[in-house]
Amino acid sequence: MKASVFPLRYILLGLLSMILLPAAAQRLMMPAALRAGDTIAIVSPSSTPDTLTVEKGCQTLREWGYVPVVAPHALSSWHGFAGTADERAADMLWALRDSTVKAIICSRGGDGAVQVLRRIPLSEFRSHPKWVMGFSDATALHSAEVAAGVMSIHCSMCDGISMRGERDSVNAILQRLLQGEMPSYQAPAHPLNQYGEAEGILVGGNMSVFCGLAGSEYDFLNRTDEGLILFIEDTGESMSKVDRMLHHLEIRGILPRLKGIIVGHFSKYKSPDSGFTDMYDMLQEYLQHYDIPVCYDFPVGHHSGKNYPLVEGCRIRLIIGDGGTMITPLSFPSISCRTSG
Repeated sequence: MKASVFPLRYILLGLLSMILLPAAAQRLMMPAALRAGDTIAIVSPSSTPDTLTVEKGCQTLREWGYVPVVAPHALSSWHGFAGTADERAADMLWALRDSTVKAIICSRGGDGAVQVLRRIPLSEFRSHPKWVMGFSDATALHSAEVAAGVMSIHCSMCDGISMRGERDSVNAILQRLLQGEMPSYQAPAHPLNQYGEAEGILVGGNMSVFCGLAGSEYDFLNRTDEGLILFIEDTGESMSKVDRMLHHLEIRGILPRLKGIIVGHFSKYKSPDSGFTDMYDMLQEYLQHYDIPVCYDFPVGHHSGKNYPLVEGCRIRLIIGDGGTMITPLSFPSISCRTSG
């Protein structure tokens, strides 16, 4: 009897060690591609959306061939948030656990997603790998997904996907991404670009949101030693605040270990300020001292019509030269897209 017990014990210990393996050491999973007729849940982990925005989002998803389902508390209101933190967390857990829901899109950004995170164990994200879509405050969810070992999509939400005109080409990329085709991008050259080539795992989003997760288990920057390419954007934050966040990344030891940086849109801030012409001027003053490729003015973030989808957690190749910037996903089928800056 004892001879058979010991091998079993070792097997169980081995399985337990795999379960307890830090998320940062786990392989990143790509959620399954969607099919026509699949269900997409609309959740509101942050501020309260208006009903019309959600209705337009539902209509667009139907036009794309999917079945939208609005989470129970997605239109609720509690002190500016879409329900209490428990209600918003309950909606996220429902969307993750319900096997009929194949993807999740946030209705809007705002504030409050960080309140939801501590009510959702990282194991829930890894146990139910689904595309989570959104940007701005939804950066908190992207960070949790990548920390848990699951890719997610930084992209427009209900309002953005419903807009026509210049957003049509951007939304077409998202549609094809959901079908399993990863986008590769060619962006115009920028005078501040730092030339070079790098490969790494793409993460990023709203600076003020992901900096607020520093040191927590939900922080995707815990994967820095795996080789990260960071993209940044923000709105309504002054140059001095962005300066502080940048130096926060520096003293944490994050900046020196990054493989590359993609600078997106920064909006609604005072310029010129503190002797700098604009935000890019300020960022370049510091980033020029790092021997890594840096792209400026990539069309991602709070910019009407130009928030190109980026897959968080995807390993990419970043090439910056005279001809501009190229971003290519590695080991996945891809479609080539030229941005307009």
